[in-house]
Amino acid sequence: MTIAHVPSRFLKNNKALKRLGVLLPIISVVLGLGLLIVDPLPMQTLRNNVFDQYQRWYPRPYVDVPVRIVDIDEETLARLGQWPWPRTCLAELVGHLKTAGAATIGFDVLLAETDRTSPRTMAKLWQLSGAARKALDGLPDHDLVLAKSFEGASVGLGFVLQRGAPGNGVTGAPDGDEAPGLAHRPFRYISSGQNPTSHLHAFDSVIPTRPELETAALGNGALNFVADSDGIVRRVPLVLSLSGNPVPSIAAESLRVAQGERNYFLKATEQGYGLAEVRVGAYKIPTTAEGEVWVHYSGPVANRYLPAWKVLAGEVPDALLAGHIVFIGSSAQGLMDLRFTPLGGVMPGVEAHAQVVEQILSGHILSRPDWAKAAEVIAIIIGGLAISFLSIRARAMLAAIVAAAFLSVALAGGWYAFREHALLINTVTPSLIFALAFVLGSLIHHFISEREQRWIKDMFSRYVSPNRVDYLVKHPEAMSLGGGRQECSFVFTDLANFTSLMESIDPGNAVDMLNNYLDQMISIAFHYEGTLDRIVGDSVAIMFSAPVLQPDHRARALACALEMDTFATAYAKKLNAEGVKFGITRIGIHSGEVIVGNFGGSTMFDYRALGDPVNTASRLESVNKQLGTNMCISAATLAGCANAAVRPVGRLVLKGKTEAIEVFEPLVAEREKRYAPRERYLDAYKQVSIAGGYEHAKAMFAELAVLYRDDPLVKLYSDRLERGEGGDLILMAEK
Repeated sequence: MTIAHVPSRFLKNNKALKRLGVLLPIISVVLGLGLLIVDPLPMQTLRNNVFDQYQRWYPRPYVDVPVRIVDIDEETLARLGQWPWPRTCLAELVGHLKTAGAATIGFDVLLAETDRTSPRTMAKLWQLSGAARKALDGLPDHDLVLAKSFEGASVGLGFVLQRGAPGNGVTGAPDGDEAPGLAHRPFRYISSGQNPTSHLHAFDSVIPTRPELETAALGNGALNFVADSDGIVRRVPLVLSLSGNPVPSIAAESLRVAQGERNYFLKATEQGYGLAEVRVGAYKIPTTAEGEVWVHYSGPVANRYLPAWKVLAGEVPDALLAGHIVFIGSSAQGLMDLRFTPLGGVMPGVEAHAQVVEQILSGHILSRPDWAKAAEVIAIIIGGLAISFLSIRARAMLAAIVAAAFLSVALAGGWYAFREHALLINTVTPSLIFALAFVLGSLIHHFISEREQRWIKDMFSRYVSPNRVDYLVKHPEAMSLGGGRQECSFVFTDLANFTSLMESIDPGNAVDMLNNYLDQMISIAFHYEGTLDRIVGDSVAIMFSAPVLQPDHRARALACALEMDTFATAYAKKLNAEGVKFGITRIGIHSGEVIVGNFGGSTMFDYRALGDPVNTASRLESVNKQLGTNMCISAATLAGCANAAVRPVGRLVLKGKTEAIEVFEPLVAEREKRYAPRERYLDAYKQVSIAGGYEHAKAMFAELAVLYRDDPLVKLYSDRLERGEGGDLILMAEK
């Protein structure tokens, strides 16, 4: 792929991402609205958990309203015996409450069976006859005794609704009464608007109270709760549906009977999708579409409970009962009427009914206002769009601040509405969409930015070494001016006779050849993780062990130089065969301590190495011209290249230097075929370096020069010895 193709592909891919960036806000909003409408169970669970947390943070402040619970607790059972008690005992309890002036007595216990302690029932069970049967039949029936105690008292009894086929209850089939399946109906419902009962919790059958008791009571209500999937009672129904007909709960009946009312008024929502309000006498009670009241639980209150044994013993002052709505229920664990609450504990089921009535009497009722859904929709649309667009297009900090602001407003607003106005606002779905919009938008933004950075990095890497770019990305502090001491290796290359080539062929063709040549040379350097120090015309300078430390920088430098030489030789051979006089490439390799860093000024700076080793590497490249070699490597570099195939050139005093350095020529297979065998060359070279070996060396190199005319070092030493120059110390007169 050419450089010209990269931007076009990059722009095409980024346009696709940005189109997704336009669709993402819409997708987020549609998803949010879908969740709001469908309201799947996981969303309900999350929302309920938030509402529960509100209750734990702020339980309902208890107000001492006239509601009490006569508790059949563990101590009462220990004193009076296990449940069920004889109905005469319950009649005695009703008598005490009636005498104390209770406004209503609501039974949160099911009295569905006959009293087994009743004389007539015992006679049947024991199958008695004769005088014993007559004696028992002459005694009062306990159920009738209890029913008789209801006279002059406002009593509400409870029944249990069932779904599906009836068990030991009464079917919901019509039986001529207004309420199929419910024989006694002391209440009446009046509806306004569309049928408000279509969304009520529906049941098919009922387990009623004993007929004689049911008829004697002024109220008859359901004891049922409809807990959430986690078993927590968050709402208590005021109205339920039995075979399509509305029936009240024991809480609603207790409130109705206390006011001496007959009618319930049901008001449907304006949209007609369920119940909005139940009116019981003087109280207008907002409900859910299913006819439930959200319970805002208060903490434990000692005055709420009165032990049943104390009432029976006359130890409860009448003032605690007079004018009160009294519920009879049990907190005993054995009677299994315990419920989970949002406060994190359990409570007797009777308390849920009592707390609902407390809320109604005190005027503190949790509700979801009619405008809540519309507000949630608007929040999702505005917040989802704003956060998505900003997350994709704006800086990350701005997008995060805006997203945090929307989340804070939503969550704080929900808490404020609950704390100050007893309103339940669904902040979970909007908050989830805000967070999702921010995350998805940020991912798109990050992906677009990453592609742009990667493209810039790729383009920048064509000007600066990839390892340098990577280092700057990971270490931006390295962009500061200045440098530090570091041992590095350097490879300098130069293309012979390129200036004359430029004069002999079309400049455009020459530039193409040079670009192809440099591209491959630099690619080889990058393959060995070298840093491009500079390009000067046809010359290349490569640095190793900077900016990233490379313990094997000497070996890398030699390996890089050998591969460069292989490529350059083949490239020149190919062009020469085509009639183009492309020259050889000369390479110098040296290592040493330099100052590496950024040099320049505040306007612009350059990353490079400064020091004598840089100049020495450049000189080693240039001495190839005088030696006739292609590559020269110093002993300083060779020290880190184990088992390198080289032969000694000599001790060279480079132009401008005063001290000699030991230099070697790396051997490559192609040229080694034309060179003198290494052993014979080394034997001759040793004679040059030792005292008294001049004549012997001269003869040996003269013989080698005849046999190996293409060996540059053999020719070098043969000519030197012929001129009377002995030893391996060579002064280089030119750069």
